[in-house]
Amino acid sequence: MNAGAAVIEAKRLAARAGPRLLFSDVSFDLARGRVSAILGPNGAGKTTLLRILLGVRKPDQGEVVRHGVIGYVPQRSETAFAYLVKDIVIMGRARHVGALGAPRSSDRTIAADALARVGVAHLAERSFDTLSGGERQLVLVARALATEPAAILLDEPASALDLRHQAHILSIMRSLARTDSLAVLFTTHHPQHAAAIADGAILMRGGGAEIGRAEELLSEQRLTDLYGVPVRRLAIPGDARGRSTLVAEVEPAESDAA
Repeated sequence: MNAGAAVIEAKRLAARAGPRLLFSDVSFDLARGRVSAILGPNGAGKTTLLRILLGVRKPDQGEVVRHGVIGYVPQRSETAFAYLVKDIVIMGRARHVGALGAPRSSDRTIAADALARVGVAHLAERSFDTLSGGERQLVLVARALATEPAAILLDEPASALDLRHQAHILSIMRSLARTDSLAVLFTTHHPQHAAAIADGAILMRGGGAEIGRAEELLSEQRLTDLYGVPVRRLAIPGDARGRSTLVAEVEPAESDAA
């Protein structure tokens, strides 16, 4: 499948949480070579939409058409046993070896390549439960890559990471789209992350979704309306590419205003 070809087609999706409508009439395509971000306040339905796209939840209305394997990176993952990192990643090959089948040498090579692709090959023999949060997240990305996906969906991939690991995983996500020609979709509470790497954006609030180009939707006014707090776009001083970032204004304390 060529860059630009649709991997996931969402058609007039609607979902409820009990009696409450989360969203309705949501339609979009996820294409190879592009990064898309889902933003919105808590309870807007971001993770629900992700689960519907993955096929683990049925929409209340509409349908999803998938072209190829969809990889998934959860926000966090806990294991009941002390698995080695290489074993966590080889789990991404499960659909190829079956429930009782042993991984082949080719499966182990693909898993090793996935670890190398995200820069954590040196962790292969470490126990997963001894890793830092950032290292765990990169291993989960490697596990998703081991499925040989056409698209990769990530649920708040940088939410609990320090600044260095945030930058690293965002860089990998962009590279997976640009270099590996995957379709990449992630949910986030950080508009600046979407502004940094996303081509498209989905803003979810009040039962609806606004869908379009990131550079148009990630405006100060739209994000202020979305989150209910003033959001400002600030130029990055000295940046040769003229890039900017997004910040929320914080009301001064009474002692500051005095």
